[in-house]
Amino acid sequence: MNPSAPAFYPAVEPTLLVMPIEEKYGLSDVTCDLLLRGVGDTYKVDSTQGGFILRIYRPTHRNLAQIQAEVKLLIGLKQADVSVSYPIADHTGEYIQQIDTITGIRHAVLFSYAPGSSVSILNENQLSSLGHEMARFHNISANIDLGDSRWNYDQETTLFKPLEILKPYFSEDHEGYSWLQQAVKLSAEKLATLYTPAFSIGYCQFDFLPKNFHFEGDSVTLFDFDFLGYGWLVNDVMTFWQHLCLDVHFGKMTQDAADEAYDIFLRAYREIRPLSEQELAAVPYLSLGFWLFYSGFHTTHDLFHPYVQPQHLKPRFGMVRQLMDKYWDLEKQA
Repeated sequence: MNPSAPAFYPAVEPTLLVMPIEEKYGLSDVTCDLLLRGVGDTYKVDSTQGGFILRIYRPTHRNLAQIQAEVKLLIGLKQADVSVSYPIADHTGEYIQQIDTITGIRHAVLFSYAPGSSVSILNENQLSSLGHEMARFHNISANIDLGDSRWNYDQETTLFKPLEILKPYFSEDHEGYSWLQQAVKLSAEKLATLYTPAFSIGYCQFDFLPKNFHFEGDSVTLFDFDFLGYGWLVNDVMTFWQHLCLDVHFGKMTQDAADEAYDIFLRAYREIRPLSEQELAAVPYLSLGFWLFYSGFHTTHDLFHPYVQPQHLKPRFGMVRQLMDKYWDLEKQA
């Protein structure tokens, strides 16, 4: 794919992608529309042959080796019949394209379209489908070798490093930052009481929220592995648990309903793959790392800079504080 494409920073003009897509992939009557801007710019591609998703990555955030690792994992998942949006090869067998824009070379991948739509409140069958598919994904991600191009999810990258990154953004909220320091300390202390060497390790999607999987009826398709990283696999369970907690927090479901949904999801996961009680005990304390990691990432990306301004950061971590107070076992807090 080689148009000398002007770019509305940072997104490439969609109409200039039509002809290269038709030529590279043998598609006809292609239309292309920008869906959203982010770490990668995401386009909806329609054609006579069906719908696809085109992702154009930001070179400042995802280098070629990191994209290659994502593609390798997704091809492995597709070959194992895990239900994911997978990369499409062009007519030469290549999965990763180069686009020459006025801002430089950017890499692009065409993906299959995940049928259906996002569902916030999952029924019992959908919860079971999600549990099964996450476990099947982990069966592959725990055993595949992607080299060292992707990052690790550990206490340094999800707690301590983002805590330091965010410090200047709390200059108007010293009390909030002081609480966050104590919360990080407590999270690390709680995790230290668990036998973490026995935790399953592999590549995590780290963003299992409803925006990243579609349901067609009760059948689920997973997508958006852009934050793929190596760490405890229970991190993925944690992200879905965090979604349920938020639904309770915002009054979308009762705590009893959330507990029942989580139990159904866990039972389905365990039908495919073991998950220890120690790993589950870590879930509430890992959740702080979810918020810190993504808030730290927001400082690196111009599109998300509003989210780290005081008027947004203070209420967000005020909400996080409420969640921690509710779901953390604070008996041993000093």
